[in-house]
Amino acid sequence: MSVFTHILLNNILPIFIIITLGYILNLNFDLSIYTIAKLNLYIFTPAFAFVNLYTAELDFTLLKVLIFCVVYLIINSILADVISKIKHFDSGMSNAFKNSIIFNNTGNIGLSLITLVFSSGAYLIDGQTPYLNNAVAVIVIILIFSNISLNTLGFYFAGRATMSFSRSIRKIFSLPSIYMIPLAFLLKGLEIDITGTFLWPSLNYLKNGMVSMALIALGVQLSQTKIQINDSNVYLSVFIRLIVGPVIAVMLIKMFGFTGIVAQTVLISYSVPTAVNTAIIAVECNNCLGFSTQSVVGSTIFSAFTLTFVIFVAKMIFPI
Repeated sequence: MSVFTHILLNNILPIFIIITLGYILNLNFDLSIYTIAKLNLYIFTPAFAFVNLYTAELDFTLLKVLIFCVVYLIINSILADVISKIKHFDSGMSNAFKNSIIFNNTGNIGLSLITLVFSSGAYLIDGQTPYLNNAVAVIVIILIFSNISLNTLGFYFAGRATMSFSRSIRKIFSLPSIYMIPLAFLLKGLEIDITGTFLWPSLNYLKNGMVSMALIALGVQLSQTKIQINDSNVYLSVFIRLIVGPVIAVMLIKMFGFTGIVAQTVLISYSVPTAVNTAIIAVECNNCLGFSTQSVVGSTIFSAFTLTFVIFVAKMIFPI
């Protein structure tokens, strides 16, 4: 079995099986994407962010990863603004386009992919996964940043086209994730152990359900989306997200001096498709839902091929 085939079958295919289940499920039962959006935004995402932050071990390398995330977002935001001006997008489309390229699907596909990659193949030694903990620690930082930025800036960008500034801010502060994240920091800082309380099993059940629910939601969105092959803006968004994005990531990884597992994890995490929640936010804010959903769907479909290549390249240029 070739390296590419191994990566495709063992790292990529399991994720797309769950997406396909969501697609088939919706064809038979006509599920409400609005209901699924509420479940993701108000239950699964807050629990996921809280548990991962509360249990994360932070060190200097992870602080550098956090700074990387900030720099990467700024660069992509500037790139989106430049392209929007060139393309003469209106306010709604400009902000939808920005969301589609600066927010990646780390929490849905990224986490599953990193777990699969670093617990199989050459990373599996004598039945053990010695690299998995380091990889998960890195992606948790990326996830935390992604959750914070997507649930603040993402909502603000999407809401600016259809909401006033004050209403956009109110919408942001109506999201549970905004409060669960600082709560996790507070409990860690005060060294309050809640893992032995009755709340912890419930939080873990919800946290463990986020990835599956998000991938199923993507399948539901896919079945409800009419792909317009003549929409050049969708293809432009997909190209920047899947091709330009990883190139920018490689350059920044070199600049920050990341190597080995950290470098591989960062590159793979920033090569995943557009975040599902950008489409969910578009639903919530009623802004360019068609473009947002198609960007998610298009980038997800093409990522089956690009991610296979990125994983291969990550191993080659950032060896352990």
